[in-house]
Amino acid sequence: MSTAPASALDMNKLNAFIQQFVTDLGAAVHTGMVVIGEKLGLYKALALGPATPAELAAHTRTDERYLREWLSSQAAGGYITYDEKTGKFSLTEEQAFALAKEDSPAYLPGAFELALGSLAAVPRIAESFRSGAGMGWHEHDDGVFHGCEKFFRPGYAANLIPAWIPSLTGVKQKLEAGARVADVGCGKGASTLLMARAFPNSRFYGFDYHDKSIEAARHTAWSEGLSERVTFEVSKAKEYPGGDYDFVAVFDCLHDMGDPVGAARHVRQSLKPDGVWMIVEPFANDQLKDNLNPVGRVYYSFSTLLCTPCSRSQEVGLCLGAQAGESRIRQVVTEAGFTRFRRATETPFNIVYEARP
Repeated sequence: MSTAPASALDMNKLNAFIQQFVTDLGAAVHTGMVVIGEKLGLYKALALGPATPAELAAHTRTDERYLREWLSSQAAGGYITYDEKTGKFSLTEEQAFALAKEDSPAYLPGAFELALGSLAAVPRIAESFRSGAGMGWHEHDDGVFHGCEKFFRPGYAANLIPAWIPSLTGVKQKLEAGARVADVGCGKGASTLLMARAFPNSRFYGFDYHDKSIEAARHTAWSEGLSERVTFEVSKAKEYPGGDYDFVAVFDCLHDMGDPVGAARHVRQSLKPDGVWMIVEPFANDQLKDNLNPVGRVYYSFSTLLCTPCSRSQEVGLCLGAQAGESRIRQVVTEAGFTRFRRATETPFNIVYEARP
């Protein structure tokens, strides 16, 4: 491969690309800064009001010198605000909404914890490029599990009950009256528990093959007094127990499965004849050219580190990837025997599909 001589370079284009590199490099190391800020409660403390590094250090029981460096990085990145007249740092209402309020639909720190945990797998994934080997979800750094729950929970909280379920034909009414619901690939149970709180007449069953996530989900259900109506069990998507479910849901995990067609067949067998399967997937267009944007960049990168290796580690190893798109999801669903499939609704980050036997 030859290299173009310097005289052939467009220096304006080169400088623009270098500026992009500086932005990306800053974003990469900034990931760790956000995780530190969240873990130490620094954002929450700043949300209480402006503070000097010394004041913030005293409030959070942290070292002032480390804090000064962290605060400077955050101010340079636009994540906190610096007042040069007072020497104090603060959060705007918008920054606090996204960084300090865990019940906010725009709470962001979980995404950075997920990213940092995912990057711990880079040495192994690099070898997988040569060997073609997979890497199971359970083999990742714990930050992946904690970050995933924090990352997805705000979006589910903002959309699942008010928008996604109402977009499905007749499902809200069934849940209000009392239904049997399976949440397959439930992780730490954020989606299961959101539905359980909203529909007290229904019974919920959460399944995931990752035992540590199921333990965490059980603890949360117990602490919230929901254990009588919510059951969490360790089970694979193709093997979860029970039948005659009125409603089955999978959230952001069908594309991670080694055999999504086999899992879809099991879903169909477990549903009542008039049951509904809701499939929530990352937003993606069918054509690569239409996914070459910031959202696509995030999802393709996570897919390289998490989703594709996870699928490759299992039987079949279909490797749909996080940017599968509607056509490929439709193909999986119809191949499994479902006769009705439609896009029910969408957000900038997710597409919600409805499938019926």
